[in-house]
Amino acid sequence: MASPVAINKDNLPTPKLEAWKYTNLPRALPDALKQANVNEVVIHKNSGEVCEQLENIVFTGVAGEEQLPVLRITLEKGAQATIVERHEGEGAYWKNMITEINLAQGAILRHIRIQSDSEEAVNTNMVNITTERDAVYDGFTLNIGAKLSRHEITATMNGTGAEVSFNGVNLLAGSQHGDTTILINHMAPQCNSNQFYRTVLDEKAKGVFQGKVYVDQVAQKTDGYQLSNALLLSDKAEMDTKPELEIYADDVKCSHGSTCGQLEEGSLFYLRQRGLTDAQARLLLIQAFVDEAVDKVVNEEQKEKLLQVTSDWLSQNLQK
Repeated sequence: MASPVAINKDNLPTPKLEAWKYTNLPRALPDALKQANVNEVVIHKNSGEVCEQLENIVFTGVAGEEQLPVLRITLEKGAQATIVERHEGEGAYWKNMITEINLAQGAILRHIRIQSDSEEAVNTNMVNITTERDAVYDGFTLNIGAKLSRHEITATMNGTGAEVSFNGVNLLAGSQHGDTTILINHMAPQCNSNQFYRTVLDEKAKGVFQGKVYVDQVAQKTDGYQLSNALLLSDKAEMDTKPELEIYADDVKCSHGSTCGQLEEGSLFYLRQRGLTDAQARLLLIQAFVDEAVDKVVNEEQKEKLLQVTSDWLSQNLQK
């Protein structure tokens, strides 16, 4: 049951804060939200436990509520798991979520997150990840829902040889706003981090990608990679990117980049010359653009499902 306590928008972050420069949360929130009880999900894998089966978690939004889900994932030494996290719902609501992930030595977590909340909803998710020696976090996010979403990730690698990967696809249309903000802290030597995001924006949609890699002075032999690519299908669509590197070690390999543009006319012409209509050519090029990010998913069954979801979204939205 929802409590009778209304949400105070005066205490929320605004674009006056640098980290929220591109995202106006108070403006997007529905009026008269009531705060719901905290819904906590805990996943704990013991040392050496290898889970062959996927773990599926669904967070469902309820109209008129601010929901406060908490997801805590702990993998002890050498444990392995694959988790699929889904977000859905109907009506106007705010899903204000916290995720805490702790990976002990040699643990491996593959984490797929599908955000398909209601078009009237707001989804904010603050994620904190810590990795110890030789641990691996492999994350993928598909973001297609909510009128406003912000996925804010902080990953801290405390042990030598750890690896974190954040890959994702944002498919936004109408007046949707999708914000991905990532901070990766390299606090130990010989760690790798990867960020690879593809964003497609149509109509008046707005995308945000803020990615920062911090390398401590003790984190020699760091390898950090970051790339954000966006396709704008409308003159009214907007993409804001802010890639950052802050490096205090001298033996590192770090790179970052971002691109933002439209479909290449030369590629469209080539496909039309081979018998495709303009709509077919556009769809083929956009699907290939998206597929490159989805291909990062290791689990073949989940990869095929994600490819189908992206294909359905593109077919429905590009034929409006």
